[in-house]
Amino acid sequence: MLSTLRRQAGTGLVVLIVFTVLCGIVYPFAVWGVSRIPGLSASAEGTGSTPVVAVDPVADDPNADPYFHTRPSASSEDVLGPADTTTSGGSNKAQDSGDLLETISRRRALIAQREGVAPDAVPADAVSASASGLDPDISPDYADLQTARVARVTGLPVPRVQELVAAATDGRILGFLGESTVNVPELNAAIADARRGR
Repeated sequence: MLSTLRRQAGTGLVVLIVFTVLCGIVYPFAVWGVSRIPGLSASAEGTGSTPVVAVDPVADDPNADPYFHTRPSASSEDVLGPADTTTSGGSNKAQDSGDLLETISRRRALIAQREGVAPDAVPADAVSASASGLDPDISPDYADLQTARVARVTGLPVPRVQELVAAATDGRILGFLGESTVNVPELNAAIADARRGR
């Protein structure tokens, strides 16, 4: 009996050492190594000063709106926001929900009016809420739609605003995963700096 107990204790100790080495040393170094692959390293060490939660800004004068806007949030009281940052989540409405379709239609009309374009020129991400409702990224198409208005209201030349949009744009991960995105809080901060002449 004592030899069986000794054998089991020895086996348990060996298993403990093996899994400690695997889970405590090998796995963390493997994850660290993967984070150094080109295309992943920019976000592997945390976000630093890059905003990861979007708070859609509200202009003092809606007719002179100097901001780029994020996707709408299902948590906001108004169809276009701003989001309620104390909560997050989607609407959980089905694609055939009459209420959802009406909300999307209202968003499309309001955005088209704000940007001075036809409703069919409004991209899909401009009218569909993100899963969290606090997504800081929009598509380059939605950023392009807002560029003329932001340039007009801020007094910045359109090419300068386009440069700032390009600087806030992240390409596909590894060149082929996902879609290009524009970080709206980062872009609005760059617009504010440009207006101050920095």
